[in-house]
Amino acid sequence: MSYVVLARKYRPKNFGEMVGQEHVVQALANALTQQRLHHAYLFTGTRGVGKTTVSRILAKSLNCQGPDGQGGITATPCGVCQACTEIDGGRFVDYTELDAASNRGVDEVQALLEQAVDKPVQGRCKVFMIDEVHMLTGHAFNAMLKTLEEPPEYLKFVLATTDPQKVPVTVLSRCLQFNLRPMAPETVQQHLVHVLQAEGIAADVQALRLLARAARGSMRDALSLTDQAIAYGGGQLQEAGVRQMLGSVDRSHVFRLIGALAAGDGRSVVEISEGLRVQGLSAGGALEEMAAVLQRMAVAQAVPAAATDDPDAAEIARLAEALPADETQLLYTMCLHGRAELGLAPDEYAALTMVLLRLLAFKPGAMAAAAAPAEKKTPGLAQPSSDRAAAPASPAIPAPARPQPVAAAAQAAPAPAASSPIPAPPRSVGGPLPPGRVLPVVEQRRPEPPPARDRQAQEVVGVPVRVQPEPARDPAVAATGFVRTEEGDFWHATVQQLVAAEAVTALARELALQSQLVARDTGHWLLRVERESLNQGASRERLQGALRAAGHAVDLGIEIGPVADSPARRNAAAAAERQKAAEAVIHNDPFVQQMVRDFGAKIVPGSIKPV
Repeated sequence: MSYVVLARKYRPKNFGEMVGQEHVVQALANALTQQRLHHAYLFTGTRGVGKTTVSRILAKSLNCQGPDGQGGITATPCGVCQACTEIDGGRFVDYTELDAASNRGVDEVQALLEQAVDKPVQGRCKVFMIDEVHMLTGHAFNAMLKTLEEPPEYLKFVLATTDPQKVPVTVLSRCLQFNLRPMAPETVQQHLVHVLQAEGIAADVQALRLLARAARGSMRDALSLTDQAIAYGGGQLQEAGVRQMLGSVDRSHVFRLIGALAAGDGRSVVEISEGLRVQGLSAGGALEEMAAVLQRMAVAQAVPAAATDDPDAAEIARLAEALPADETQLLYTMCLHGRAELGLAPDEYAALTMVLLRLLAFKPGAMAAAAAPAEKKTPGLAQPSSDRAAAPASPAIPAPARPQPVAAAAQAAPAPAASSPIPAPPRSVGGPLPPGRVLPVVEQRRPEPPPARDRQAQEVVGVPVRVQPEPARDPAVAATGFVRTEEGDFWHATVQQLVAAEAVTALARELALQSQLVARDTGHWLLRVERESLNQGASRERLQGALRAAGHAVDLGIEIGPVADSPARRNAAAAAERQKAAEAVIHNDPFVQQMVRDFGAKIVPGSIKPV
């Protein structure tokens, strides 16, 4: 007789053998007992949690004839009648399974629905089971909607999917939905113990723990991995063999890594990571195992007296005392995010080392302690004298004094010496400082910083930074958008002509629209802009070339200052006036007023656009 894999051999035959899905079993058993049966069921959940198994048990419950052939619908199918045995063997004519992953078209669905008009041949009910139903096409879903909503009384639909988000809501609303949850590792481990006892195979508890965690909530995956582990170990299940088969990292490496991180020992962290590379162990597995250990450490730190059956509880408790709680949380987060970074790095072990060393970068004092010997050996830096030996390693840098107003600074500060004169205010680019512009602070020139060879290590030298004051705002500009000037009329007409002819584009166009013509003579025009970013040499040259092509052979000068009359402001004001006039036309229309008055109509804001 051929060998039957464990996942098929130990598939549950009734609801009593189902593991980890008590909420689904209870609901279906009560419905069968009370004869309150829905015509369509939708089972959702990840792979290997029992969706197809529940469907077959439900089909047996609906068609069970009992050992004596006189049975009816029941929550406990007998398993020995013709209907039960044929459903288990996949030969029952009134139970049809359709794999929507390979039969996803409308033709396959219509062929299935054509069988719905015929009454059951052997059983009490017909059951159509569509697996991976989310793979059906839109036309296939539409074809089954009517039959799914009002099927014959003898027909039951059972749909199964791993991705319910892709199932149309029109289908979801016609089904009774059950979510089969991923099983806990402890539940999987207990079931594996039961299966291996039935098979007569001895197994190490830690080996079963590894298999249960590797299954990730899927009982079918757990049984398949157990089959593989039995073959790998020659009929035995030992921790070392299972760990090697799965490529899992031994916890001793993880404990050493966490211990080195707690002690701030970067050298040991790099050596252990290199050891993982040499042994060919998975970098992702190392981070996964570290996250599991850190989670147990966090529980031990929060609830020291928590009961646990973990054989490594003593070592976890020791590490929980060595590593502060905040660093435990930080390292746990880094392990979770680090797994996503492994695929981005050219070498996953180098990425693993960077993830581990990242904690040392945030660990208080760890990097400073590691850098201290390097600073003492670095040539070219002056060694601290004996009278500075007792000084702290990182002296506090005094906060800079707040700048004083010009008048107050002039009264409080002594007269500057001839060697350190007060510098004149910086001139604006392309022209003199605009009228009304006052620099907020006047500082004395600082003495030149000492050469690098005379400065101590880590010494901070302040560098003055020029801060451009905000331009003043004219109240008239804020009220109307711009202040009309004679030069503004000429400049607006000129720019509109250039824009209409597409003589200026991109930054040169923005410079023309956002600038104000301040003054002009025969060969020179002075423009003013508010943002210094508009004053680019290339933009000024292109605008100057466009003006010369239009018959204005002039040189442009640009200054920075407040703008009260620019083509852009005039265009915006004209657009606002047109919008206001268009809204007034609509609001004053008699028909619109009647609609608002009689029917409570409302004008949607922003829907009125001027022609």
